[in-house]
Amino acid sequence: MELAEPGQRLLARIVDTLVVGLPVAMVVREVFPGRETDLVLPPAVAGVLFLYEWLQLAVWGRTIGKRFAGIQVVRMNSGKPGVWRALPRAAVYSAPIALRPVAILGVLAGLFWVANVAAMYEGSQRQALHDRLAGTVVVKRSKRTGYGR
Repeated sequence: MELAEPGQRLLARIVDTLVVGLPVAMVVREVFPGRETDLVLPPAVAGVLFLYEWLQLAVWGRTIGKRFAGIQVVRMNSGKPGVWRALPRAAVYSAPIALRPVAILGVLAGLFWVANVAAMYEGSQRQALHDRLAGTVVVKRSKRTGYGR
């Protein structure tokens, strides 16, 4: 298994954030106009992103963004993460988004994201904190594996 490059992971996150964030933002802005948008949008994006990531990783080991970037999430000993490994992985990534409207929690969430990404550069497996918690690694998509088809 060849580990995914940090740039591939960033590309996947950008694509997934756009796939989820843009439609959710459009709906929230329509339903909650004005100042309420700033309070409702982060938890709404976090909730939809959590479900989006959790379900896709549990079933295919990849999200739309990961497919686009040519990477997939696997258990440390290979194979799709499954429901129980995908759950904490998705939660640890999406929960800080929901905290943004609360001033001090938003700052702490930002610091957590920096620590989460920095963890990829410690150790040989390029595991962010959410990978370590779930016992997963992100690898380049092999043409030979059946995961994600």
